[in-house]
Amino acid sequence: MTLGTLELEILNSIWSLQTSDEDMNISVKEVVEDMSRNGLNRAYTTVKTVMDRLSSKDLLARYRVGKKFYYRSVMDRNEMTVSAIKELAKSFFDGNLTDMIHFMETNCLDLV
Repeated sequence: MTLGTLELEILNSIWSLQTSDEDMNISVKEVVEDMSRNGLNRAYTTVKTVMDRLSSKDLLARYRVGKKFYYRSVMDRNEMTVSAIKELAKSFFDGNLTDMIHFMETNCLDLV
């Protein structure tokens, strides 16, 4: 699954908030505030729309407490990273992680 830049920014914010308090009910407002602290100023409505899209993609769980909606990530950062690496290997290396690692060792060291 391909994610856009804003989707990744929102997921990173949610992971950051969940790490600081595992039981935190995360609202759109908290995500907007967290992103703003990191220099990413986004409109509340934009963030809400993208969070709802992430929920429809089954990457965020959306639930209601009283009249307010909250969100939680379905996968933590490590799980999402493993999934992305497997998808990359599947797309470009017929799923062979060894071939992908060898390619990275020989072609990507200058990126580090």
